Amino acid sequence: MLPKRSRRTVSKSIGPTCPFAGSCEVSKTQRRHCPACRLQKCLDAGMRKDMILSAEALALRRAKQAQRRAQQTPVQLSKEQEELIRTLLGAHTRHMGTMFEQFVQFRPPAHLFIHHQPLPTLAPVLPLVTHFADINTFMVLQVIKFTKDLPVFRSLPIEDQISLLKGAAVEICHIVLNTTFCLQTQNFLCGPLRYTIEDGAHVGFQVEFLELLFHFHGTLRKLQLQEPEYVLLAAMALFSPAPYLTDRPGVTQRDEIDQLQEEMALTLQSYIKGQQRRPRDRSPGTPWIHWSGKMLGPKIGPGSKGAQWLQ
Repeated sequence: MLPKRSRRTVSKSIGPTCPFAGSCEVSKTQRRHCPACRLQKCLDAGMRKDMILSAEALALRRAKQAQRRAQQTPVQLSKEQEELIRTLLGAHTRHMGTMFEQFVQFRPPAHLFIHHQPLPTLAPVLPLVTHFADINTFMVLQVIKFTKDLPVFRSLPIEDQISLLKGAAVEICHIVLNTTFCLQTQNFLCGPLRYTIEDGAHVGFQVEFLELLFHFHGTLRKLQLQEPEYVLLAAMALFSPAPYLTDRPGVTQRDEIDQLQEEMALTLQSYIKGQQRRPRDRSPGTPWIHWSGKMLGPKIGPGSKGAQWLQ
């Protein structure tokens, strides 16, 4: 059997013919002169006819090889994309980087501390509700500061800024909160504090909602995102002007905001492809659309440009 590199394509309808009635010498130096005699020699040597690729099959194989080479080639970020990432990271560091370590300032109940011994009975609910209300207000305020630190956001009309913030504040909070989620314990570790699914149920959240929420955080955390990817996802959530979103009423510059979201998605795509070393579950085939469409909401679901670029 000849090696793969010796196989050649033959048209299914018309095979190669020899102008010298098959009398050509097929040697190392002359093997390319007559495809017909070369093919016959390969067949005589034992090559199977079903191993001969048609022109269509060869073209398809070459296209797949080119696609694999393109996927393996690192993508370089443009200067504009690098500047965008620096701006987002700077705003994130100033306003949300240490946000979760500050939760301890908002009168947390004693049982939330990591090293606290478990209580035999449930802790009083009112202090926990008050603490949750305080930290949620604090997170939203930090998100507002983060967005106001972005020149592209400040350039929008004030009514658009308000509409986008109303729709995206909670989403951004959860995207950033994911950095504190521990896959081993399924808890949120915020400085010296630990938040469990039981804490959420204790203050009145439905268990079904909490299970979906914790599943979202677990799935997102398994992607092992880096800080630039988190802030780009947060920016994509912010710039979501899609007309079918009922939580973004009053947006006037939809086309401009849609273009901003597309820029964020393109930058995220380029950043992901530009990573030379990836964990096994961070391969280019990672199903971004599966979790983004179902868990981040319709704003970047399968029908939006953001989802298409991520895919």
